[in-house]
Amino acid sequence: METIAAILDRARQRAQEMNLPYEGALLPAEALVLLQETPDARLVDVRSQAEWDWVGRIPGAVEIEWQSYPGMRANPDFLDLLAGRADKASPVMFLCRTGGRSHQAASAAADAGYTRSYNILEGFEGDKDATGHRGTAGGWKAAGLPWVQS
Repeated sequence: METIAAILDRARQRAQEMNLPYEGALLPAEALVLLQETPDARLVDVRSQAEWDWVGRIPGAVEIEWQSYPGMRANPDFLDLLAGRADKASPVMFLCRTGGRSHQAASAAADAGYTRSYNILEGFEGDKDATGHRGTAGGWKAAGLPWVQS
């Protein structure tokens, strides 16, 4: 198995290459290793309640909406809720459907003092495949990582 140090080095390198405002960018499988091997690490799923209910959940993930369905209104309590669930000095990994909202959440967390803030690239479902469907061409589900249907 790859070491945590190697995974984090690669995540930091991606962040530098992509000019990201937070500590690093992880692939889904890397995030799972970090979650399993680092007791204080948190995976924060920032999708909406509707997505958790209808698309699926990651066991053990902290669920805090970045935006609420319907209307996808910003959650004004996001950082307050995060403060109650994750330590600012611990690794905090953010995940959404494809990586966009989680990028915003990771940026906001970094601005709020979460020094080990990471975005999970590809998200839960990844980009659309050739037939226009998600969940098969990239992301947490397509990688065969643990998740449950709600």
